[in-house]
Amino acid sequence: MTLEILTSDALTAQHGFFTRKGGVSTGIYQGLNCGLGSNDINKSVLTNRTKVANAMQVDSEALQSVNQIHSANVATLTGSIDRNAKKADAMVTATKGIALGILTADCAPILFSDPDAGVIGAAHSGWKGAISGISEATLSAMEALGAKRENISAVVGPSISQRAYEVGPEFFEDFTAYDGAYSRFFAQGTDDRMQFDLPSFCLYRLREAGIGHATWTGHCTYSEPDRFYSYRRTCHAKQADYGRLISVIRL
Repeated sequence: MTLEILTSDALTAQHGFFTRKGGVSTGIYQGLNCGLGSNDINKSVLTNRTKVANAMQVDSEALQSVNQIHSANVATLTGSIDRNAKKADAMVTATKGIALGILTADCAPILFSDPDAGVIGAAHSGWKGAISGISEATLSAMEALGAKRENISAVVGPSISQRAYEVGPEFFEDFTAYDGAYSRFFAQGTDDRMQFDLPSFCLYRLREAGIGHATWTGHCTYSEPDRFYSYRRTCHAKQADYGRLISVIRL
């Protein structure tokens, strides 16, 4: 099976939101699992990542990742290939030939590009990262490399949608304690449950930060099991582990 790569006209840099189709992993990881932190067979994950690198027309070592920790930390990558993954949730670079790869399984992958300055970024944004400012930190790191915020476009990739993201009253109370206006990103669910709109919240934070353009691909990871891995769906199915999707951008 060939790889399935979703793209957006909003980004001029070469990029792809890879689905789970086309990989060599089997079992609960069936497909293109690119998560080295999963319990999948390591050789299978490396083969999948090589497939992604080939699709992006870079060497395997040029496909860079970070040790994602749900933070607002951003790693700036320069001319050399870094083989030691930093603890961060975003990367930026102005170096041609380096591909930035973000892993997700319900959280939002966000790809950034300033085509005029030749600067790109990639971020992993769950609710913790979003509320901590991972998008804003990525924009600032891109500006440090010469980008202009008003020239940057960002695309939020496949992520869990509001209809699938049920949370309890404690989540709602803790979240709106940051800002009461954040209640707009919740809908009433069954009984005391609420439905949280992660993609819309990511877009809101990007637009409030003054970005030139921001959009969501519209794909829900939970709702399409044949195309996407989903941490929440795995938990509901009581499976032991889950695969990770990869989203990549390069100059």
